[in-house]
Amino acid sequence: MVERCGWVSADPIYEAYHDEEWGVPEYDSRALWEKLVLDGFQAGLSWITILRKRDNFRAAFAGFDPHVVAGWGEAEVVRLLADPGIIRHRRKIEATIVNAQAWQRIEARQGFDRFLWDYMGGVPMVSHWPNLADVPASTPLSERISKDLKKEGFRFCGPTIVYAFMQAVGMVNDHVVTCHRYGVAART
Repeated sequence: MVERCGWVSADPIYEAYHDEEWGVPEYDSRALWEKLVLDGFQAGLSWITILRKRDNFRAAFAGFDPHVVAGWGEAEVVRLLADPGIIRHRRKIEATIVNAQAWQRIEARQGFDRFLWDYMGGVPMVSHWPNLADVPASTPLSERISKDLKKEGFRFCGPTIVYAFMQAVGMVNDHVVTCHRYGVAART
């Protein structure tokens, strides 16, 4: 039997996400923005809900092209509020548009990937958690990144959302040490 982190249910979608994506360092600016947006939509919900709707989100948000989304207005918000394939939450939808605009400013200035990975010196931090109960929900670094993102104009990016994002994009390797992905993610 394959040992995984304790948050992974026996759902094949969850297992595939954990085994193939979660904790793998992501350096693509657009993909980083997509994952931050999805983590914002997840607030108050289970991650499996987002995973099951991810393809719908991609279709609804123009493939998560921030250049397209940044130009949207009320008509697109109304369209998205009527889309049963996504999470229909006005503030989260509006935040996605604002976040796309903030992403554009950072991308033009230095690259969104560099903005984020500079906090890590370009290298993932490897944790050594013996079990899931030891993994924090946020850290001083996620608090700092959250504060800096908000200064840049981002919304729905509190310290807990940012820490979950950091784990998802491999800025932090928080696979527990008994997980079959721990050593693999630590080497990437």
